Amino acid sequence: MDAIDTRVSRLLGVRFPILQAPMGWIARSQLASAVSNAGGLGIIETSSGELDIVKGEIQRMRELTDRPFGVNIAQLFVRDPGIVDFVVEQGVRFVTTSAGDPRRYTKQLKEAGLTVFHVVPTLDLALKAVDAGVDGLVVEGGEGGGFKNPNDVSTMVLLPLVRSRVNVPIVAAGGICDGASMAAAFALGAEGVQMGSRMVSATESPVHENWKQAILAAKETDTVFLNRFSRPGLRALRTATTERLEREPHVGMEVFGRILDLYFGGDMEAGIALGGQVVGRIDAVKPVAQILEETIAGFRETAARLGAMVG
Repeated sequence: MDAIDTRVSRLLGVRFPILQAPMGWIARSQLASAVSNAGGLGIIETSSGELDIVKGEIQRMRELTDRPFGVNIAQLFVRDPGIVDFVVEQGVRFVTTSAGDPRRYTKQLKEAGLTVFHVVPTLDLALKAVDAGVDGLVVEGGEGGGFKNPNDVSTMVLLPLVRSRVNVPIVAAGGICDGASMAAAFALGAEGVQMGSRMVSATESPVHENWKQAILAAKETDTVFLNRFSRPGLRALRTATTERLEREPHVGMEVFGRILDLYFGGDMEAGIALGGQVVGRIDAVKPVAQILEETIAGFRETAARLGAMVG
């Protein structure tokens, strides 16, 4: 299958400008290497805060793939002042930074020779990131799963808005699961996409089968937004637990106290299963290679169909 040539794919050295979201405890070598081997970009998480384990996962990546991969620095969760040195020492060449001020690490990372994209949920933060010197942006709509700005804006609105004000390469996140949604993101100004919920449900995802089946069973309305009037905002799958928490004025990080019982033990009420509205469009567990192959084929089919419509 021919490569997709964009500024994102050239910067990252990948065949397809498709990134896997850096989900805590999930985005480790098993899943990330499958994405890189399939031609996309796997990203190793640091939001779990388990840096000793993360270091081993990065080393394992080099055993599982000879293709590019990245690391995410989630500033809200990783407060180690030596995190940049940690990433540089691992020989990583690409980093996404998120959940914080883009000025905090960008200069130091760039001086070390790394390519840096910052995750942004608003135009103001996008402009701040560009001023900080990032190489690109991950523009994340509020329909996506995980940690969110309480004043969420959909990808359909946010992406073209940011594109109209910046010239750096953009990766679109939030609502992306297939070729049609990838083509829509490109039409709105993206040059790459990031998938989270779609990758959680992949064959190579390490999460318990109960979580994957919950994604397949979910409707497009089966997510809840926690901390609508507090911080941090969280979008998660609808369960008895999250429906109760949805009505709470503030949900603290204690909800992650038994999170591994959910992630890997399959107890869907032990915490919150982060997920985006796109779960309503996911109907099968598939290998990562098949997901990427079908996404690229669908992207090309959609682009060709639209091209034929306008002559």
